[in-house]
Amino acid sequence: MRPIRRFPAAWRNNPVISRRLAIPEHSSVAAMASPFSGALQLTDLDDFIGPSQDCIKPMKVDKRLGSGVAKIHIEDDGSYFQVSQDGGTQKLEKAKISLDDCLACSGCVTSAETVLITQQSHEELRKVLDANKTLAPGQQRLVVISVSPQSRASLAAKFQLNPTDTARKLTAFFKKLGAHYVFDTAFSRNFSLLESQREFVQRFRGQANSKQALPVLTSACPGWICYAEKTHGNAIIPYISTARSPQQVMGSLVKDFFAQQQCVTPDKIYHVTVMPCYDKKLEASRPDFFSQEHQTRDVDCVVTTGEVFKLLEEEGVSLSELEPAPLDSLCSSVSAQDPTSHRGGGSGGYLEHVFRHAAWELFGIHVDEVTYRPLRNKDFQEVMLESEGRVLLHFAAAYGFRNIQNLVQKLKRGRCPYHYVEVMACPAGCLNGGGQLKAPDMPGKELLQHVERLYSMVRTEAPEDVPGVQELYGHWLHGSR
Repeated sequence: MRPIRRFPAAWRNNPVISRRLAIPEHSSVAAMASPFSGALQLTDLDDFIGPSQDCIKPMKVDKRLGSGVAKIHIEDDGSYFQVSQDGGTQKLEKAKISLDDCLACSGCVTSAETVLITQQSHEELRKVLDANKTLAPGQQRLVVISVSPQSRASLAAKFQLNPTDTARKLTAFFKKLGAHYVFDTAFSRNFSLLESQREFVQRFRGQANSKQALPVLTSACPGWICYAEKTHGNAIIPYISTARSPQQVMGSLVKDFFAQQQCVTPDKIYHVTVMPCYDKKLEASRPDFFSQEHQTRDVDCVVTTGEVFKLLEEEGVSLSELEPAPLDSLCSSVSAQDPTSHRGGGSGGYLEHVFRHAAWELFGIHVDEVTYRPLRNKDFQEVMLESEGRVLLHFAAAYGFRNIQNLVQKLKRGRCPYHYVEVMACPAGCLNGGGQLKAPDMPGKELLQHVERLYSMVRTEAPEDVPGVQELYGHWLHGSR
């Protein structure tokens, strides 16, 4: 099994909870339209080439010696003609670049990102489930599906269900397809929040010894991380939190802790996550989250909320008509009765949890309600902790590419006033992710508000109080908070 280190003082080195950030040796230049977040669409170009789409350069020019200077003329229909010095014209052939060409060049798609092409779809999940049906029980892969709270809320809105019924009916549906266990990534988010709290306090206390200790920028949004790495590199990366996202913490839980509990090696588990965001497919494909020892990824396949709806349609099933099934729990000592969530909004509540924890840990101030102050727009808000006219903590939430660009410019100019920023690539955050369900008969704003109401209906718990969390810190990570 993969070794699990004890949490040292510098907890970020833990391979299970922390993430490693590296600058990829490529840039984003793959031209197409995609459902990925705006942060991945750099200068109107995307970061991903779909399996059925070729990158097409506008022309291929004949560069024979002695041909002289030529002009290019573009017809109304988009055809390109080379006009020579003597007035002759020649229609130019478009230079089509195949996917193999792209992979050989690695100029725009990394080897990790190409995993998306064959391994990140609901069709691939179906293949694994179908293959399992032809095998003896001892030869089957253990199929584990982890559902995000945001996806659950979107499906609840679609089928006019409450979140608890949605969770139980989703469990029934996936098990009907052949899945063995269905978990909730709200559980893994507890670890992501707790480690984010710990890291911020450490960096705040150490800011006198490090010019780049603050601000801390959240790392849960892969669209934002991809943009930061590829576009700004070392100018931004040192500020990014090293805590893994809930998806990748769940990957570690399933492929390590849960594998141990089931007495199987990680490669015998096929782990699928259901996410509100296409960018999560990129995150799961990162080399950071691949076990060389077992030749397996922490998350084998990411399907979006929309892809789950496609599965339902293909099976001829309406979620609302299914009989609910009991919820599964990662910890054998804890039974999951109802889904739980966290305070602080539909993107995970990082700002609020870190703010409350830091206020108490650093200044002994208890914060009950966090008050947001909108700035330029509703997707850029700030929160302050003040005492005797002095600002003790200055936090912000920046959602959407426009606000991210403003934040990055402030950082580069040394004018960023914040200690901590919750950064999300999608406007309005994760509940509005590109993989969420749309409603043709309902305006987008109204649908989002409905999804937000359903999301907020779930009972919230402080991460340190969730049953099983301290048990895992003690027995799985060999330490305690």
